[in-house]
Amino acid sequence: MVGKDRENKKRRTDEFERQPVPASALLGFKSFVGMYAGEHCAGTELMIGPLFVAAGVSAFDLVVGLIVGNALAVLSWMFLCAPIATRARLTLYYQLEKICGKKLVTIYNCANGVMFCFLAGAMITVSATALGVWFNFQMPGLNDLYPNSFGWVLAVLVVGSLIAIVAAYGYETVAKFASVAAPWMLFVFLAFGLIGLRNFINATGAEIKSAGDLWRLAETHIWKGGHPQPGQVKFTFWHVTFFAWFCNMAMHIGMSDLSVLRFARKSWYSVASAAGMYLGHFMAWLCASILYAHQLYLNPANIDVLPGPLAYKAAGIAGLLCVIIAGWTTANPTIYRSGLAFQAIMPKKSRFAVTLFAGGVATLAGMFPAIAMKLLGFVALYGMLLMPMGAVIFADFWLIKKLGMKNNFAEFSNKSFNWAAGLTWFVTLAICWWLVQKAGVQIFFVSLPGWFIAAALYLFLSYFYQRYVSEN
Repeated sequence: MVGKDRENKKRRTDEFERQPVPASALLGFKSFVGMYAGEHCAGTELMIGPLFVAAGVSAFDLVVGLIVGNALAVLSWMFLCAPIATRARLTLYYQLEKICGKKLVTIYNCANGVMFCFLAGAMITVSATALGVWFNFQMPGLNDLYPNSFGWVLAVLVVGSLIAIVAAYGYETVAKFASVAAPWMLFVFLAFGLIGLRNFINATGAEIKSAGDLWRLAETHIWKGGHPQPGQVKFTFWHVTFFAWFCNMAMHIGMSDLSVLRFARKSWYSVASAAGMYLGHFMAWLCASILYAHQLYLNPANIDVLPGPLAYKAAGIAGLLCVIIAGWTTANPTIYRSGLAFQAIMPKKSRFAVTLFAGGVATLAGMFPAIAMKLLGFVALYGMLLMPMGAVIFADFWLIKKLGMKNNFAEFSNKSFNWAAGLTWFVTLAICWWLVQKAGVQIFFVSLPGWFIAAALYLFLSYFYQRYVSEN
């Protein structure tokens, strides 16, 4: 009996980190609908939605930009990430090891794991704001960088520890958790938007008899454009479009979701990402932004973006529970991905233990509100840092053999550092940095040209590097 229990435990925690996922472990379409809906209709939506309002966006730019940008994100999952995931069925990290070599991928995995931890930390921050309403401790403001009360630190510690334990039990547990929580959360987010609209109608005395009346209310009182809040970037249609497309750039174009979609029976299961994009990154963002716009309408001086109080004023206890659980469903798969990154560096350590470590780092990051309060810029930076390696994987999988070169060259040549891939990453980031710092291009717009630069650069450098290795 003890042996059987050990075998079952091993099966539950075996994530096939260094081998293709076998057919017996593949998951159905519903698992991915639940995971994407849960991950992308989550606590951070209550941060991002209000930050759009703080950025002075107009109604047309926000609504149409989100429609276009989210469609591009779904297409990126479907045509860039999923075809490779369901053919190779390897984690991002093991696939990169074959291409880049152990030493280079160790550097990448460190960067990836740390960035995932910071992102999960922002989600833990969101959940902790709900506890702040319950226990009435001081919470951070829009421009705070550091923790400002003992209660805040304790709340983040409790929430982060629970999230890390769930993530440590693996992708199947994460998917089940999201599938149970997501449907309820969607209705609560919708309620946020409807309650916010009702409050605006009551406060302004507007008569809503048609869709045109509702749109005029949106243009004049909710997303009315104008100047952004101090410290925020002014958002236009193009900002919204590129943010919606690239806020998950690390996952689709950057190929991090190879680790998730390798469990999909069919490549087209990636269309499940639409559940997250249009329920989370459209409906939930709009609904959350309505709550914040109403807060500013009542008191223009109250610019704090705190999901817990916003949700509580709109939906009471149900709103607070939504914030807590929504943070969980987003942080769970993020910490899971971070654990895979760190486990690839330390393959002799169990993924369970390494994921708990990643959860600890995320919890520490969550105590510092600066990440969550600057989430728009942080997400853009995160995608830019990891984007070049996504281009390397794409070029190596689909193009390099057609040009007469070897794919998975580090594995083929037994090299621990593929200089073609390494220089591609470093040079691309240097070019993107120059565009932002010297050429005046905002960070939201550099990753698209950066991806094409990285793909071309990798193929160009590989031609010379592979010839050099072969001759020596």
